[in-house]
Amino acid sequence: MAIDRNAARGIGSRATWLVAGACLGALALAGTARAAEPPAGKQAGTFMVRARLLDVIPLNSTSSVSGIGGKVAAGSAITPELDFSYFLTDNIALELIAATSRHSVKVKGSALGDVSVGKVWVLPPALTLQYHFMPKSQFSPYVGAGLNYTVFYNAKPAGGAVTKLAFENNVGGVLQAGLDYNITGHTFLNVDVKQFFLNTTAKVNGGAIKAKTALNPTVVGVGIGYRF
Repeated sequence: MAIDRNAARGIGSRATWLVAGACLGALALAGTARAAEPPAGKQAGTFMVRARLLDVIPLNSTSSVSGIGGKVAAGSAITPELDFSYFLTDNIALELIAATSRHSVKVKGSALGDVSVGKVWVLPPALTLQYHFMPKSQFSPYVGAGLNYTVFYNAKPAGGAVTKLAFENNVGGVLQAGLDYNITGHTFLNVDVKQFFLNTTAKVNGGAIKAKTALNPTVVGVGIGYRF
């Protein structure tokens, strides 16, 4: 599977400050947590709500463009997110995420050169089933897998030769890995990475040009959570 090199570099550059910020926050809060309420850990039958800041990085893995050739390239975006988890057991939880982001879309290397297609909002609600390791420890990593249904809306064509723009909604898979750090009491610091597997077809000018692409975004997030 070919991956856009600029997108791949984005995973290591755009998201670095997010991960670094989470690590620095954990170190800064670790000292105060010692004198505060003891960590509560994770527990069956409880909810956790997190607020994260996400970096959504489309990998633009594969694509084909009818008529003019080239490759679809969707840009990255930073956006806020809310997620809700319910612990079926101390170790097993269901997580639902809610976030939306706006992305610019181009076609690169076509017969017309690089062409700006427009911008579109993406809403990819996802449900994952997670396994949490060491739920009673201060550091509790987890992994998960699930499905998402991605909705594309408010597509805005770039203008000029591009007068109409639409994207097909689709269902895809999600893989997930993350870490919760129980700062104090019921409060957690969170670092999370999700890999979405997402295909869509863009229709330009009512379908005169169609672009099929595997966007497959990597989503890196850091945030704060509270377990009720």
